[in-house]
Amino acid sequence: MDYIKSMRKHVGHDLVMTVGCGVLIENEKGQLLLQKRSDTGEWCVPGGALEPGETYIQAATRELSEEVGIKVKDLKLFGLYSGDDREIHYPNMDVVYSLSVIFITKAYDGEISDSDSEVLEHRFFDRADIPSELFGPDARPIIDWKNEIYDVTVD
Repeated sequence: MDYIKSMRKHVGHDLVMTVGCGVLIENEKGQLLLQKRSDTGEWCVPGGALEPGETYIQAATRELSEEVGIKVKDLKLFGLYSGDDREIHYPNMDVVYSLSVIFITKAYDGEISDSDSEVLEHRFFDRADIPSELFGPDARPIIDWKNEIYDVTVD
């Protein structure tokens, strides 16, 4: 089921509220995996929207499988993100207010793939090398990770 697409048939481009579930993945070198979006060319946290009936972990796991090609394990809550930076205006004119549930893990199986149409590239970054071209709603969790702020459970 693609809840957002079905809602768009009713509301057009008007604001839709969603819950995004993303995963900060660290490799054995302590680097962070970021995903370069095909719609904006900006770097983001891999993940996507919660579908009706899913748990947050099910959504995060499904999205990482679809977009990155890996199976994430041992997810720990990193943070809950809300606020005025959550409103997204997409290039196709859709508007979304997206609350975010962000997990963190070092455990995954499979090979990272760039084959999903929503993705230009995946790359691991050191804390000192996080790019400045960050997708607005994902900037806070990425910067929190960069600054080693790991107790951001509610915002």
